[in-house]
Amino acid sequence: MAARCRLAARFHHVHGTNVRLDASRTRATRVESFANGLCFSQEPLAPGQIFLVEIEEKELGWCGHLRVGLTAHDPQSLEVVPEYSLPDLVNMGDTWVFAITRSHNRVTVDGEEVRARSPPWEPFLLIERVRIPRDTLVGRSRPGRYSHILDDLYKANVLPATARRSRIGVLYALQPDGTANMHIVINGEDMGPSARHLPTTRPLYAVVDVFASTKSVRVIPVEYGFPSLQTLCRLVIQKHIVHRLAIDGLDLPPPLKNFCKHE
Repeated sequence: MAARCRLAARFHHVHGTNVRLDASRTRATRVESFANGLCFSQEPLAPGQIFLVEIEEKELGWCGHLRVGLTAHDPQSLEVVPEYSLPDLVNMGDTWVFAITRSHNRVTVDGEEVRARSPPWEPFLLIERVRIPRDTLVGRSRPGRYSHILDDLYKANVLPATARRSRIGVLYALQPDGTANMHIVINGEDMGPSARHLPTTRPLYAVVDVFASTKSVRVIPVEYGFPSLQTLCRLVIQKHIVHRLAIDGLDLPPPLKNFCKHE
């Protein structure tokens, strides 16, 4: 079974030297260079729990994109955060990282791509025994401010993997032998088991490397069951405004305004 959503999902306070986190630790921005952008989840992931981020900003002039994965190293125990996830953190052992590319991300076996179990039009994504609502997982470009009028167009407009607003997540699924497989999810599609037979005797933290052309990412909370009260309040607020920029004029705390601006 998938883990329950942790609405407080955020980045760990330990991170690369070029990373700046916002006050809520849900947005990570690389402020210099193209490296030292390594981030971790605040807590280890539960089996089936996805750590999902959305690409918020891009930076021209660099070669390479976001990198995501899992590590058994507690970020708090690192004397120095490595400059790169690949190869530095991986070379420390017990770390598995996948470099996202624009179009070739699906796992191949014997030269053939591993196909997803559930077609993209189904409401839930199935990954082995994990079942996740698909809608939150999908990043889409925004056709305009009046999203309450253009929702049908919005839902049909799925982005390339490395584009701004693309959503990328990582999780692990337990296996009968007690190990786990790591899966990368890009805009609601499972890319297949990108790493197999991960040991589960130690906690596994999500790794997010804000690398090269990816400049800023934001954590997206994922709810597996009924919507939370926080989400229901956001839906009511969004329903009664003309466009999302109008949220800035509401008498709400800044973190709540930021939460209400996003799907």
